[in-house]
Amino acid sequence: MNLASEVTGAGTPLVLLHGLGSSSESAWRLIRLTLEKKFQVISFDLPGHGKTPFDSGQAMDPHSLAQLVIKQLDRMEIEKAHFVGNSLGGWIALEIAAAFPDRVLSITGLSPAGLWLVPTTHRTFMGATSRYMAAATYKYADQLMKQEWARKLGFFEVSPRWRELPREIIVDAVRAYGSAEGYFPAWDGMFKRRFDKPISAAIPVTILFGDSDNTLPAQTSQERSLAPAHARWITLSQSGHAPMWDSPEECIAEIIHTTALVQ
Repeated sequence: MNLASEVTGAGTPLVLLHGLGSSSESAWRLIRLTLEKKFQVISFDLPGHGKTPFDSGQAMDPHSLAQLVIKQLDRMEIEKAHFVGNSLGGWIALEIAAAFPDRVLSITGLSPAGLWLVPTTHRTFMGATSRYMAAATYKYADQLMKQEWARKLGFFEVSPRWRELPREIIVDAVRAYGSAEGYFPAWDGMFKRRFDKPISAAIPVTILFGDSDNTLPAQTSQERSLAPAHARWITLSQSGHAPMWDSPEECIAEIIHTTALVQ
């Protein structure tokens, strides 16, 4: 299948991979404009997310999605790229580095999923309920997100700076979440799996987590022994599960620093 994509800027390719229930538009708005001044920025919508339709025949586990991204880059005749991913997108980026090292210049994982001690085995009640609520209300996001109670309900677990997030960010995020037909298939694709594969030391890897990440907390989901031994590991203060929203300037700086480490 083809992934919907947006290509902006010029220079060395840099691929952006969003997380579960997100989209390229909602995830990268705060950092894209700066990155495209230095790179050719390519963002994809995963199957059943954003502008990419859901295909029930597409395997949705992180490794299969990594293969799908590489096939899309083949169609675009892009041989090598830097990869930046948030949450599920971070896990996919790590899978790409492990399986296709010749295609990867560097990896920056922003709160990457898959680095957990014990793999998940089932959907949680709160996670499923949140998705059902979003699916029922996302068409009214523009009006709902004018209300502080609604913004808090939707984002206080995601971001310690939820009051400061630009309104267009949260409206886009609610619409992406509520309309993501691929949400449950991609979630189910993570069950009984984790990332524990070797990555060549020749590929620079930086992993960033926020100190207030309630989605992938440090106690259970930030196991450093599963990451490449050579990875730089950074904790951002006052930042949650979407550090590119809470700490955009710091994320941009670390992405650029990581890309500059390529030999």
